[in-house]
Parts: sequence; structure tokens; C-alpha cells
Amino acid sequence: MPSAPSRTQPVLPLSGPLLRRVVNAWRIVTFGAVLLVLALSPSSYRRADVRMALARHTWLDTAPILAGFSMLVTLLTMVLTRIVVVTAQSYGLSQYALEMVIRVLVLELIPLTAALFVALRCTIPNGAALAEMRHSGRDEALRRRGIDPVLLEVFPRMLAGAFSTITLAALSCVLATVLAYLAVYGFTLAGLPAYTRMFGHVFSPTVALIFALKTLFFSLAVAIIPMASASRRLATPGTRASAALEGLVRMFAVLLLLEALSLVGNYY
Repeated sequence: MPSAPSRTQPVLPLSGPLLRRVVNAWRIVTFGAVLLVLALSPSSYRRADVRMALARHTWLDTAPILAGFSMLVTLLTMVLTRIVVVTAQSYGLSQYALEMVIRVLVLELIPLTAALFVALRCTIPNGAALAEMRHSGRDEALRRRGIDPVLLEVFPRMLAGAFSTITLAALSCVLATVLAYLAVYGFTLAGLPAYTRMFGHVFSPTVALIFALKTLFFSLAVAIIPMASASRRLATPGTRASAALEGLVRMFAVLLLLEALSLVGNYY
């Protein structure tokens, strides 16, 4: 009797690379939840070594890049304001020029630019450094001494990255607001009433809430995703460059999603 032809098993939709992506995304979410619980728990700040690590990383992730990012925002504000004002004047729409600058620059560009700047300069290198430390056995050495490596090494870096993103975004928005006024009205208070009315019109309660939430979620994404990617490198060993690239790709996708959601909330 001829044997019946064998049937190949159907491939499940969640298999292979897709299943790995789902599992990796779930690990990032759960790891981020652990870090958020640590950030909201007062007991996390009782250890002196944790407080020292938090202070050190907060300073190193904020102070060295503050001047450079402020210069970048200054240049971007002056160039964008000049382009928009000249273009609006040529079409007889001068009254809408400053509102367009505030909407494009303050609402959209500065928070996203601050998040990417902090990620490239601080959190992604920190995540890659954590991956190297884990592969070198430092985690096991800390555990043998009775110290939680997540609390001592990961948590301070995460909180410092979130603080740096929020600080840079807030200070740069104030700087851009002042520079945009000076670029149009100069060193005079004559345009202040019209400028404040326009600013209040742009930052309605709904838009202000979306702006605050977007900045907060940007800071959490920038701070958590590189750390979670570094923690997962224990299961998949690799180089420092691969850990940094992996964190960058995931973080950039989340930032684009958050930006798209904020645009929908602001304009639809």
C-alpha cells in the first residue's frame, strides 16, 4: 500500500520573528512597569548609594548637554521664525506667522528633538553600558553582595534620562517662546498683549494637557526602552553597538507613534 502523502503543519501567525517581537515588547512593558514602581516607591530612595548614583547620573545626563541643546534651539528658532514670518508677509498672512511658529516649534519639534537628543547622548549609551556590565558579571557580583543591580544601576539611569528629557524640553520651550517674540517685535513690550492672547489661543486646556502628556511619555520612552533592551541582552549576547542599535530602533518607533497620537489629538 502506498503511504499517504504527509501534510505539512500550517504555520501559526504568531511564530518566528513576529512571536519574538511580541515577547520582546511584552518584556519591555513589564520591565518598564518595574522601573515605574521603583520610581514611585519611597523605599527606593532610602539607600545612600542609590541616592548618590541618582544624583551623579542626573547631573551627568543633564548639565553637559544643556548648553549645546540650548544653542541648537536658539538657532532653530531664529531660522524657523525668520522663514515663517517672511513667507507669511509675502502672502499677506502676517497675523498667523507667530501662531504657526509656536505650533510647529514649541508644540511639536522641541519635545521630539529633546527626546532624541537625550537618547543619543545619554540613555542609549547608558543602556549599552549596562549590557556590557551584565555580560562582564557585575550583576552577579552585586547580587552576591546582597545588592539589587536593577535598583543600583538601572533605576538611577532611567530616572536621570526622564528628568533630562523633561528639563531640556521645558527650558527650550521657554527659550523658543522668548526668542520668537524678540524676532518679531524686538526689545519692546508693545506686542506683549497680542502675543499673550495668541499664546493662550494656541495652548488651550486640551492642547496643554496633550503637550504635557506627550512630553511625559517621550521622557519615559527615552528612559525605559534602552534600559529594557540592555536587560534583554542577557538572553541574547551581543556587542555594545548591537545593544545601542536595538534600543534606538524600538525607541524611535515608539516616539513616532506617540507623536502621531498627539497630532491626532491636537488637530482632529
